Amino acid sequence: MFTGIVTDMGEIRQVEQRGDLRARIATRYNMSGVDIGASIACDGVCLTVVAKGADWFDVDVSAETVSKTNLGTWAAGRTVNLERALRVGDELGGHIVSGHVDGLAEVVEVRDEGDSTRVSLRAPDSLARFIAPKGSVALNGTSLTVNEVEGLVFGINFIPHTKEVTTWGRVAVGDQVNLEIDTLARYVARLAEIS
Repeated sequence: MFTGIVTDMGEIRQVEQRGDLRARIATRYNMSGVDIGASIACDGVCLTVVAKGADWFDVDVSAETVSKTNLGTWAAGRTVNLERALRVGDELGGHIVSGHVDGLAEVVEVRDEGDSTRVSLRAPDSLARFIAPKGSVALNGTSLTVNEVEGLVFGINFIPHTKEVTTWGRVAVGDQVNLEIDTLARYVARLAEIS
C-alpha cells in the first residue's frame, strides 16, 4: 500500500528485455534500508526490488503490467515518480493507493493558471464512471484531487510544489499516464452492481 505522496524522482538507467522487462532505476533512497523483495511504486506501479546497489535498484516488469501501463515506453534517461511502501505509523497524506494501475489516461490539455498548471485528461470509457469531482485519483503514482468531470475528461490542478517534486512539471499534451482509481469508488460501484 502507498499514499500517492511521491518521495523521490528516479531516473531509468537501463531497460532490458529478458523474458520480462528488467529496469534499473537510479534513486536518492538509502538503499541499505531497502530489502530485496521490497515494494516500490514506480510511476504508480507497485514493483518488487530484485537487485540493488548503493544508488539504484532493479525491477522486473511482467508483460501483463506492460500491457496495462506506460512502463513499456520506459527508456534510459526518463524520470519516474517513486514512493516506498507505507509502514505502520507513517503519515497518510494522500489517499490509499494500491499500486495496481487500472489503465491509461491521456493528457488532452495543459494550461497555466497563475503559478499552477491545469491539466485535462481523458479516461478510458471503462474507468470514467469511477472518477468524481473532489474525489481522488492516482496519476503516475501521485495522489490528486479531481477538480471537474465532463464525460470522459477530468481536470487536475498542479501547484508549484507538486510540479517541482514530481514529474508533473514536464507534462505535455498526448502523454499517456498511469491511472489508478480510488479504491473506495471501485468498491461502491461493485456493491451497486450486485445490489
